[in-house]
Amino acid sequence: MSAETSTKFTSVYGPVKSWRYGRSLGIDPIGPVSVCSFNCVYCQLGEIERKICDRAIFIPTAQILQDLQAFAPWDVDVITLSGSGEPTLALNLAEILSSIKQLTHRPTLVLTNATLLSDPDVRAALSLADKISVKLDAISAEQLRRVNRPVSGIEMSDIWTNIKNFRQEYRGHLGIQTMILTKWDEATKAEYLQMMQSLLPDEIQLNTPTRPKPLKHEIDGRENHSSADNRPYEVRSLKCVSLDVLQELASEIHRASGIPVRYAPIG
Repeated sequence: MSAETSTKFTSVYGPVKSWRYGRSLGIDPIGPVSVCSFNCVYCQLGEIERKICDRAIFIPTAQILQDLQAFAPWDVDVITLSGSGEPTLALNLAEILSSIKQLTHRPTLVLTNATLLSDPDVRAALSLADKISVKLDAISAEQLRRVNRPVSGIEMSDIWTNIKNFRQEYRGHLGIQTMILTKWDEATKAEYLQMMQSLLPDEIQLNTPTRPKPLKHEIDGRENHSSADNRPYEVRSLKCVSLDVLQELASEIHRASGIPVRYAPIG
């Protein structure tokens, strides 16, 4: 029996220790069935069960606020919307963010893959968050197809344009999170650096997937996975790079751009 079927779903989980944001309390606006516009090869949730771009209300805001009460007084550094897929698919994202802020008085963070940033309602909702971390693993259409495996109709050029436009209007802290699966060649590094210099995010976050991927969707993936000794599901190891490679790339980007760069393997 999987962890998902043996554990009652709750929309709030953690706190989780985040190498990027400290002690984080997770909010899952998607639910027990994973829903995303990507199906990344490294996804820590396992294979995405519903691959869509259509927004809907998956978890009512009232349920999230009720689940939050059990974690009071919310002694965390940040409250993070992520969970079982792409949080901007939640049609009640703005209501969730404003209600969490009013209830907890804690900083809010949204982790997003940027595929819905063309939607003005999504951008308006994200403007309510104190911090946004945008996934940007690919710099080419082929890389996007291989690494992120988007649903039909999502194009790399549109993602990049929408991130740049969002950067112009967002007033909070914007981080770019990039997963490194193999060592980049000089051309890839140069193109990525040029993109970051034009975007000027507040921070770049480089990581590599040392944590294994479940063979099917597991709700356990929202947090730090169960240890290998008591893991109740099958996983496979992922292609990743060494800490030295991350460090070298981080140093190159920071020297050339002046943008703060942090890096860590995700285990």
